[in-house]
Amino acid sequence: MAVFRVECNKGYTVVSNHHLRNKDLTLKAKGLLPQMLLLPEDWDYTLAGLSRINRENIDAIREVIKELARAGYIVRSRKSDEKGRLRRADYVIYEQPHTEPMPDLPTLENPMQVKTMLENPMQLKKIYKN
Repeated sequence: MAVFRVECNKGYTVVSNHHLRNKDLTLKAKGLLPQMLLLPEDWDYTLAGLSRINRENIDAIREVIKELARAGYIVRSRKSDEKGRLRRADYVIYEQPHTEPMPDLPTLENPMQVKTMLENPMQLKKIYKN
């Protein structure tokens, strides 16, 4: 099989090969990720906006975004207003999967100890007489 290489001097993007080698990603995900990485930071990353610059509809784009999020390439954080209402979601797009560390659970300064066994456990005994 012949391989043709084109010399590129401008108008190209350099991205990590990690997602291209990831066998768990679909071809759509492998194509959408570098496209999202090359868009400017101030671009409006909405499903409608991504759908407008691609041939796929909003539902198809949504599924690819979910796939990339499950794989760790996209991390979403929700922002609420002072009344607790959801106002927006921020997305961080990574070239390689990113996993958030689990937050440490709060610990009490003087933890309360609970006895799990009684010192003198009662023994139930049933006597059956015939």
